[in-house]
Amino acid sequence: MPDSERPPPSQPVLSAPPVGLFALAGFATGSGMRLLDPLLPLLAREFGVTVSAVAGLVAGFVVAYGLVQIGAGPLGDRFGKARVACGALLLYGLCLLGSAAASGLPMLVALRAASGFFAGAVIPLLMAELGDRVPYAERQGVLGRFMTGMVMAQLLAGPAAGVLAELADWRLPFLLLGLFALAVGGALARRLHAKRPDAAGTAARGGGRGFGYAALLRRPAGRRLMGVAFLNGFFLFGGAFAFSGAFLVEELGRNAAEAGAVVACFGLGAFAYTRLARLLVRRLGERRLLLAGGVGLSAGLGALALAGGWAQVAALQAVLGLAFYMFHGVLQVRATEALPEARGTAVGAFALALFLGQGAGSLAFGLGLSTVGYRGAFAAAAAGVLALALWARRGMR
Repeated sequence: MPDSERPPPSQPVLSAPPVGLFALAGFATGSGMRLLDPLLPLLAREFGVTVSAVAGLVAGFVVAYGLVQIGAGPLGDRFGKARVACGALLLYGLCLLGSAAASGLPMLVALRAASGFFAGAVIPLLMAELGDRVPYAERQGVLGRFMTGMVMAQLLAGPAAGVLAELADWRLPFLLLGLFALAVGGALARRLHAKRPDAAGTAARGGGRGFGYAALLRRPAGRRLMGVAFLNGFFLFGGAFAFSGAFLVEELGRNAAEAGAVVACFGLGAFAYTRLARLLVRRLGERRLLLAGGVGLSAGLGALALAGGWAQVAALQAVLGLAFYMFHGVLQVRATEALPEARGTAVGAFALALFLGQGAGSLAFGLGLSTVGYRGAFAAAAAGVLALALWARRGMR
């Protein structure tokens, strides 16, 4: 994240981006990530295997989602970010339709990985497109509106998939989400075609010299951003957040459905952030907003380590959702300015570092459970996040 660099005071004036349509694209791809949360037992019965045997459906999506960042950013910078994201969204929709028709588990695993591959190109490239089109002073609020789609996916995708699967079978959620993704992709394609050429997706300006991951990592700001993103994924996405549901089941005696409902309260806090982002930035400024989010996360995780009942955990999940997006939202905005001449590459690198941290964090947190238990692991994550917030804030000038 920028050390001594100041964000540019102004940018070339471009046509206004369709933020609402971008948010729907975020909802479509975000829903794909959470679609299987309630469906794994049904799929295991369908294919006559154990739940652990269908875990590849989750891993395949996530791994492909992370790996595509290596190429998606540079492609967006070369051919237009919104254009590449639109094509990826349409291919993602087709993969979902194929998943609904899958005849066996191997085919479904392959299509699930392909879905993750194409889904991973959508959100980072649309964020980078907004970075190209929205002045820095307004970007936090606009990205907050854009993130509404992803937050609503976190809240609704799992429960809706469970209800649809109970009404019909596991194929119906794939079918409906695939049709929805194709509809949004088609609407976005029509919008891009109808606008003047710059609206089809901005490409990198100034030639190819100095672009790419090497250019990003040569900058102290870029190295710090990648480090913060990795640790963000390590302590939160792959660590504390991923194991909150298991904590409710194993430590507090709730069943899986109850644990899912409690963890979903995280989305309530996240949704509150999307509505308040512009006001929070105006009142606090980026540095204080990032620090407040980090302190809130640390306090929430510390309280989670001491929680004695599900109601406390539910309230803490809402607090953690708001605090996380206060912290993470600033990092996302900074990622859009880490390499202005190649924003797709920079945002893709940010997402890749986040996913690598998530994978490492899940392994470390799992090992920690065997030595210090859930509560000790949450306490360790609280200390780590506080140190991370102080380090990240120190790099912002």
